[in-house]
Amino acid sequence: MIEVDIETKLGAFALAAKFAAPASGVTALFGRSGTGKTSVVNALAGLITPARGRIAVRGETLFDSERRINLPPEKRRLGYIFQEGRLFPHYSVRGNLLYGAKRFDAAALNRIVALLGLGELLHRRPGDLSGGEKQRVAIGRAILAEPQLLLMDEPLAALDAARKEEILPFIAALRGALDIPVIYVSHAMEEVIRLADMLVLVDGGRIAATGTVEALTSRIDLRPLTGRFEAGAVIRTVLRGHDKAYGLSELAFPGGRLRVPHIDLPLGSKLRLRIHARDVVLAATAPQGLSIRNAFAGRVVEISPEDGPLVDLRLDIGTPAEPVMLWARVTQRALADLRLAVGSPVHALVKTVALERPSPGGERAFGETYEAG
Repeated sequence: MIEVDIETKLGAFALAAKFAAPASGVTALFGRSGTGKTSVVNALAGLITPARGRIAVRGETLFDSERRINLPPEKRRLGYIFQEGRLFPHYSVRGNLLYGAKRFDAAALNRIVALLGLGELLHRRPGDLSGGEKQRVAIGRAILAEPQLLLMDEPLAALDAARKEEILPFIAALRGALDIPVIYVSHAMEEVIRLADMLVLVDGGRIAATGTVEALTSRIDLRPLTGRFEAGAVIRTVLRGHDKAYGLSELAFPGGRLRVPHIDLPLGSKLRLRIHARDVVLAATAPQGLSIRNAFAGRVVEISPEDGPLVDLRLDIGTPAEPVMLWARVTQRALADLRLAVGSPVHALVKTVALERPSPGGERAFGETYEAG
């Protein structure tokens, strides 16, 4: 596990952060600017010393105020990716990659070069690279130092939209290709949903909630922190069938199957779906004579208290043993006309989904939005 339980003051700002994350996959620290995300990462890295508390990674104590343990940054074996690449301008890409390596390992170098798509850049200098290319080199350099944990502090913040789309698949590829846990700092929910397995919500210097991306993005009470515009469900599915006659594929989740345009992947592939609340239509009875094929019986489990014209509902479309949460956003008038309340049976019609799928190169990212036909 990655264990953090620290308190400190940074000027007038008070930080009190306590959470535990698995020592695998990507854990995102998410929150608005100035909430303390970077301070948590800097404490992990040993760049600031908390007033009290404890930090441990994979059973190794990095900081413990009671036991007076405070390993210096160079002894913590952590890789740190900043908002800017911070490459050495007088070194080539190859030189930068090897700078932090504990030993020369041609196989490891070749693997990272292939994973991050750096093969054609090895002899270039940083001044000849785009922002996205610089960040890929910085990531490669950090990985070749053989860290036990990789810290990424808003690595896409300094990039424009095109460069972000260029580098996101490479960061996503790290999740399955390397046995290095990642702490990823961001204030962009789109990045978090595309990359993270676990989510830690930071608010005002404190940890507001910790859990899977699916669990926290489905909670109505966390909308002020996760963002109402981004409201929606993230659902894990398994590719269970292909309908060749109509060019469709079927994705199974507990309680149902969802049809999307054909996915050229083997049966059994695990995929995540993102379904925005605004793309879900509700019906009080089983729909008939509609073009939307994806309709799921469920029940209302929560209704947001709203004064405005729109209201959010959380629905369970799974099974008693395995709930599957879905959001829907409707008008107050529709809520009244359908006579919906907590516990009401309802049918949810899904119009579109964003599908996270691996490419032939292995990277995973949410791609196009599909009509869920």
